[in-house]
This record gives sequence, structure tokens and C-alpha cells, in this order.
Amino acid sequence: MKKITKAVIPAAGLGTRVLPATKAMPKGMLPLVDKPAIQYLVEEAVRSGITDILIIVSRNQDIIQDHFDRSPELEAKLAAPGKEKMLEECLGISDLANIFFVRQQQTLGLGHAVSMAKPFTGDDPFVVIYGDDVIWGEDPVCAQLIRAYEEFGRPAAGVSAVPWADVSRYCSLKTTPIHDNYFFVDDMIEKPKKGQEFSNYSILGRVLLTPEIYDILARTKPGAGGEIQLTDAMAEYARSYGGMTAVEFTGKHYDMGNKLKVAEAQVELALQHPEIGEAFRAYLKEFCKTL
Repeated sequence: MKKITKAVIPAAGLGTRVLPATKAMPKGMLPLVDKPAIQYLVEEAVRSGITDILIIVSRNQDIIQDHFDRSPELEAKLAAPGKEKMLEECLGISDLANIFFVRQQQTLGLGHAVSMAKPFTGDDPFVVIYGDDVIWGEDPVCAQLIRAYEEFGRPAAGVSAVPWADVSRYCSLKTTPIHDNYFFVDDMIEKPKKGQEFSNYSILGRVLLTPEIYDILARTKPGAGGEIQLTDAMAEYARSYGGMTAVEFTGKHYDMGNKLKVAEAQVELALQHPEIGEAFRAYLKEFCKTL
């Protein structure tokens, strides 16, 4: 069994749900305290043992590439005495992993974006980290999926039970319990209409795929929203190639395409921040007294 060392991050979306913040700035660069959202995704991959990462971008998103590049002018400024920690942090960003970029010329859906990763992943299994989804926890979700793949030898999806009223916004998986937080999946549907749901287990931002997915994506027709849906390709894999494993992951999920969830992430991650956490908690307590 091949070791998982590659991850793909589709980040080419237009971010229409969080306009106007994303009119000129990619959604992945929305700041969560002192780091952009996409850096949390890269750090999760690195903590899971990933060494090579492909980020799929669209035009006008060069700022993402700049963030993970070296900045000689800034580094020169930070070389002054007393700024050693800031210099170390900036240098660390460019040294996180081997990060590559490819441009998706048309935003034709998540499935289309993933299909562009074939030259990068080749015959290796790989993790897909959805650009919309920051998941914060001690045990990285990517690592949880890798362990499932090592145990069962099948592609895996990070899932969570969502309110039944929200299933139509995500996807619905046909699940059979295996043990603990593992389920066998032999079918799924993207954005089901009422009555089409298999369960209220939905994929939230993380999947581990094998190279067979590319042949399936090549023949996948546009689905929900007129886009090539990765879920449709995974559904065919689950039905025809021996199923997938669903992992009910641990960790707090934040949808970066949802304004409320972005605000929640700002508050909750600030409370856990080693530099400002205590002061921010004190501020919130005082502020709440005024409500």
C-alpha cells in the first residue's frame, strides 16, 4: 500500500456567498485571526504527513501563490533586532511543504478541478481538502482519513451528521456501520431533493481518493448546479468499485462560504490563540455585559 504524501486543494471558487469581501480577494485569503484560511488547510495536511500539495486557483488569485512564496523585501525588514519571531513565522510559511499551483481556467465544478490534478498525483492515492472548509482539532482530519485507508484499503470521506433540513445543501451517503466512527458507503447523492436522501451523513470538506477517480471524472456529466460534481464520480466509484469508507471525523468544522461560520471561526480561534486568547476572552466577557 502506497504512503499518502500528496494533497490537492481546490481553491478556485468565486466566493459569491461571502461577497463583498471576496470581490477582489480570494475566499481562501479571508483572515482567521492572523492567518488566511488556506494556511490552516495547508498546515492540516502537513500535520498529517503530507509533503506535496497542489493548490488549484483561478485568475486574479496570484495573492495565494504570493502568500506561500518568499518575500525578500519583507524578510529584509524583519531581519532587524527584535523581529526574529516575525521573521521566523514568515520564513516558515514558505517552508511548510512542496507547494505547487495550477490554474483552472473555467470554474466548472469541484469534479473538474480535481481532474486537473492527475499529472500531479499520477498513480498515487491523494487527499482532497475542499477550499471552503476549515476544520480545527487536535487530530487532523486528513490523518483520520489516512488511517482509514490504511485499515480498509478503500477511498475515504470525512463525514458528519448534519440537520435533516440542511442535507439538501450538501450530499447524502448510504452508510452501513463498520465499527467505532467508521461506515461502509456504497452510494451517495449530491444535493438531494426531499425524499432522495440516504441518510443525514454528509461529506464536509475532506476525501481521500485513488487514481481510478480520474477515469470516472472523465465521463461524469454536469450534475447539480450545472457543474461536474466530485460527489457524482465518488457515487459511481462506491457503486461499482467496492465502496468507500466514511469517517465521522473529530474536529470543529467552519464553512468559509458562510458569513456566520466565518464569524464563529474568528471568535473561537481567537479564544484559542496563544498570544491573544486570554485578553480576547476578557474582552468578550466585558462586551457581553453590554448586550
